[in-house]
Amino acid sequence: MTQYPHTIKEIQAGLKAGTFTAVELVEHFYSRIEATDAQVGAFLAIDKERALEEARQADARGYGDEAPLLNGVPIAVKDNIVTQGLTTTAASKMLEDFVPTYDATVVARLRQAGAVIVGKVNMDEFAMGASGERSAFKLSRNPWDLSRVPGGSSSGSAATVAARQVPASLGSDTGGSVRQPAAYTGIVGLKPTYGSVSRYGLIAFGSSLDQIGPMTLTVEDNARLLEAIAGHDAKDSTSLTEIDTHYSAKIGQPLSGLRIAFPKEYKAEVIAPEIREAMEKAADFYRAQGAVVEEVSLPHSKYGINVYYIIASSEASSNLQRFDGVRYGYRSQSARTLEDVYVMSRSEGFGEEVKRRIMLGTFSLSSGYYDAYFKKAAQVRTLIQQDFAKVFADYDLIMGPVTTSTAFEIGGRVNDPIEMYVADLLTVPANLAGIPAISIPAGFDANGLPIGLQLMAKPLDEATIYQAAHAFEVNHDFVSQAPAL
Repeated sequence: MTQYPHTIKEIQAGLKAGTFTAVELVEHFYSRIEATDAQVGAFLAIDKERALEEARQADARGYGDEAPLLNGVPIAVKDNIVTQGLTTTAASKMLEDFVPTYDATVVARLRQAGAVIVGKVNMDEFAMGASGERSAFKLSRNPWDLSRVPGGSSSGSAATVAARQVPASLGSDTGGSVRQPAAYTGIVGLKPTYGSVSRYGLIAFGSSLDQIGPMTLTVEDNARLLEAIAGHDAKDSTSLTEIDTHYSAKIGQPLSGLRIAFPKEYKAEVIAPEIREAMEKAADFYRAQGAVVEEVSLPHSKYGINVYYIIASSEASSNLQRFDGVRYGYRSQSARTLEDVYVMSRSEGFGEEVKRRIMLGTFSLSSGYYDAYFKKAAQVRTLIQQDFAKVFADYDLIMGPVTTSTAFEIGGRVNDPIEMYVADLLTVPANLAGIPAISIPAGFDANGLPIGLQLMAKPLDEATIYQAAHAFEVNHDFVSQAPAL
């Protein structure tokens, strides 16, 4: 019986050696999904017929040196990234039956790279949530402990990779929604530099914060996936023009002389002791590799949550105006007047958390409150950006934890929005500053739940992040451990 590998690198080696075909590989992963997804709850839509056709095309192209970058590799896509001919719901009743007529740029690039799109995965509605409990359709669970959340909003993207249902997925990160679920499920998740990956075809939440990112089992796989999707896109007005996409260039290089900052704010008492201990061990590892690790301060990071929820909610209030029950999406069957259409469709179509953030954002932008809230938040955002710039003038990387705790129990925070928002405490500053940041596995707590290490770099320096992350990964055995489903 064929033993199918889990990582992109191993899969590509097997395809090249003829150990299995892409068709056989895709059939294997669909069997795995069928066997485990009743427990995990990762998938919202499956595209098996088209996936098998894409696999046949990959096999026909062959796996020589001229083959596309991801030829024959199965990948899942978060359900707020549009896919031509395949339902894209953003996990909301508002878009329950929406079938896009085009592919998002990242999906088009995956197809150009020969990847096989397996299906669409679950998320918090419109990417608003930190636990995966805000989907309108189903609950995703953490494969390491099915009573715990997988994190959010990229809950399905993380859970499906951790459960070995697919080797890789795409998520989106507005305030930590790739890194936080990656940390909770023990995988690798990167939020790229803002503007380095096209947002064309991503259903917008916070337009100045959103970024699509790769989620994989290994650092090397992550860099390979990012190389396939990054680059300038004329369809995205925020897309950067000068992007070096050779993200794997420094992988394997020694760390001697690398300067790493470890902010004192990332050692605070609010962070669980086991996570703080794992971070100190990571710092000791980097010192042993010849890197310099020193304590610094990011004094305005404590305001990150306040700033983030004002800015993100304000942008969401604007972006979600388009879902009005008129042009597409859910329309209330009880509406009798035009005002009914607007009010009832949005009241019935949006979930509780989405409505909460729309109201918060609308209030922050309203006459008489704009200066006190949105303008002030934008000013503090600049101070946070300046804090990072000062540190990166002297250091190559910033290290710290991804989360204050490991994965919490399902239902544990869902009725306390403030406590839920604090789950993003350590991740939102990178989005506010537009810098790249990664989560990699850094150990387990006493309950066997994964702990994530976060590495951040100056804009467009993902290569250095991957260099340091890969060195840590290959000297520890965390990646080799998998949940027992």
